[in-house]
Amino acid sequence: MTKPFPSPKVRSMQRRWSWERIARRIRVPLGFLTAALYLFECSRRPVHPAAVAWSLALVLPGLALRAAAAGTVKKNHELTIAGPYAYTRNPLYLGSALIAAGFALALFDWRMALLIVLGFAAIYIPVIFSEEHFLRSAFAGFDDYRRHVPRFFPRLTPAKVPEARGLQPASETVTSDARSGFSLALYLKHREYNAALGAALLYLSLLFLRPALEVVLRRAQ
Repeated sequence: MTKPFPSPKVRSMQRRWSWERIARRIRVPLGFLTAALYLFECSRRPVHPAAVAWSLALVLPGLALRAAAAGTVKKNHELTIAGPYAYTRNPLYLGSALIAAGFALALFDWRMALLIVLGFAAIYIPVIFSEEHFLRSAFAGFDDYRRHVPRFFPRLTPAKVPEARGLQPASETVTSDARSGFSLALYLKHREYNAALGAALLYLSLLFLRPALEVVLRRAQ
């Protein structure tokens, strides 16, 4: 018997889930590739001190937001609605977007900025949808949380999400409170300090990579 040909809607969903799986797998290697390209650009263009200074207005809040989120979220154990998660459902990715925008500004190159924006959208939009699919299937309270808290761009005030069932998966017994605050242990467990170290290295590259290469080339001559 011939199998029925999938409808356009089914084919669209299959393509979407396929790209979501690909995006989840390549986002880390693609991040390293983008960083390598950024370092290459740092080595071939002069620094604009004003642009570097203004970039801190985006990078530092982005790092702080990621730190607060990493120190609050309890991945796969409960639906976190505390801290930055009361303002946006994806504070980690919003923090990453701020950091990426800051470094795009620091380099002062519209082509690199466009590449960062397109790359971020192509990878993180499907990843966000994929994670929301998991949260909806794992936590009965996700839909109620979703109605109060925006997906990406934050609220101005913290959402007052009603105490609802479904903040924890039914298959687990979790004693922690979904409304608890920042935990240094969680921050360290998630190794969020790597983001700060990476930002520091990129700023050092912005400021000193090109001068260092010029010194090396002069000595080689």
